[in-house]
Amino acid sequence: MTTQRIGFLIWPSTRPLTLALAEEVLQVAQRVHPDVIYDSVFLQAEAAEEGAWRLPGEPWNGRLEGCHKLFLLADEPPQAMTSALSTALKQLARSGCLIGGLSAGVYPLAMLGLLDGYRAAVHWRWQDDFAERFPKVIATSHLFDWDRDRLTACGGMAVIDLLLAVLARDHGAELAGAVSEELVVERIREGGERQRIPLQNRLGSSHPKLTQAVLLMEANIEEPLTTDEIAQHVCVSRRQLERIFKQYLNRVPSQYYLELRLNKARQMLMQTSKSIIQIGLSCGFSSGPHFSSAYRNFFGATPREDRNQRRSSSPFELSSAPADKG
Repeated sequence: MTTQRIGFLIWPSTRPLTLALAEEVLQVAQRVHPDVIYDSVFLQAEAAEEGAWRLPGEPWNGRLEGCHKLFLLADEPPQAMTSALSTALKQLARSGCLIGGLSAGVYPLAMLGLLDGYRAAVHWRWQDDFAERFPKVIATSHLFDWDRDRLTACGGMAVIDLLLAVLARDHGAELAGAVSEELVVERIREGGERQRIPLQNRLGSSHPKLTQAVLLMEANIEEPLTTDEIAQHVCVSRRQLERIFKQYLNRVPSQYYLELRLNKARQMLMQTSKSIIQIGLSCGFSSGPHFSSAYRNFFGATPREDRNQRRSSSPFELSSAPADKG
């Protein structure tokens, strides 16, 4: 029997659920298969603020040697690392240790250049921000990615999927299957599966024409289609399409389409340093005033006001983002 030492380097933003999912998979594996032994080590990357949940383990003591695998855990993007921790992580990577990032744990790896040229699963909420900050990383919308000696999972239940893949690689598919049964996991998902919930589940409806229409809208954000064009593409009349939207979404197609574009614009405002004019044009608005007016009517603030307020209130915004001149 060989003992594998697995380290978990935890940032204060890590939620208890993320850590519990990772730990539970390893504990169940040892329970269902006595020959599997994991020595789990929990290290705190930073001290938690007063009032935050008590992080497990001990503060990082300056050493990371001895781990066969190391997972970095965070649920909000860390903004900086000490030079000592940066050096230790780079040394560990050079030694050939398998290193992973769970949820926002991909950020510190990318900040150190340890994901340059690698595929990395990034949660859909951070896709725009991550792609802009780390263009050398091949950011994917997969549940998880295993690329050579780097492991990444987008977060949530994908943490289980990734660790089941680790078990299968280390000890065989039979053990991974036994652990998934113990955890009442319906099926073992492949890493390449996409993160987003199927559209019909998000809409609360399986009406095929509604699904087709919304997919068309999502694929044509920068150059919006007219309601007549959408109806023609999905082979219904305009009135039929309007009735379907009213029945299932309680709004007309043009209103739903506008909200879709505005929500995409807001995501870009918060996650990228693109100018307001660039964002408005990329979300299908013909001019800055048109974008600003529609945005204010929907969100109650102009794009500039909303961006400034979010940045001033969030400790996780990019400190390096240039001032908006658009």
